[in-house]
Amino acid sequence: MLEVGTKAPDFTLSDQNGKEVSLADFLGKYVVLYFYPRDNTPGCTRQACAFTQNFEGFQSSDVVVIGISKDSVASHLKFAQKYNLPFLLLSDPERKAIESYGVWQEKKLYGKVSMGVVRSTYIIDPQGNIEKVMPKVKPDTNAAEILEYFKGKK
Repeated sequence: MLEVGTKAPDFTLSDQNGKEVSLADFLGKYVVLYFYPRDNTPGCTRQACAFTQNFEGFQSSDVVVIGISKDSVASHLKFAQKYNLPFLLLSDPERKAIESYGVWQEKKLYGKVSMGVVRSTYIIDPQGNIEKVMPKVKPDTNAAEILEYFKGKK
C-alpha cells in the first residue's frame, strides 16, 4: 500500500453513469477513496450504506467520497440505484487504480488463497497527497471513523 505523504496516483475511470472521472478533477478538495471487493455483497453493501448514512457529514465538510471496485459500469449503476448511493462509484476492471494504490493483494478465505481487492481507504488532501491510509477497514465502521477524523481536523 502507498504511504502517507506520497503523491496520490492519478487515474481516469468511468463512473456508474459511464462518465469519465479523474482524481485530478478534485484537486482543492479532500477525497475519501475507498476500495471494495464487489457490488451487492453483504460487507460491501453495508459499507456503501454506511457512507450513504454519513454522506451529509461528508458534504458539510466539503469531502468527496469515491468508491472503486473491479465491477462494471452497469453493475455500479444497479448497485447505486438499489441503495440510493449519492457518491461516485468508479469501475476499474483492468485494476489500474486498484494496483497503483496497492490494494490488489493475496487474500485467505477458509484456507483458500486467492488474489483480490483488500477493503482499504485513503484520505487524499486538497493538494493531491495521501494524508491517511486505512488498510483492511471494517465495512460497518469505516465511514464513521473517517468522519471522526475530519471532525478532529476542524
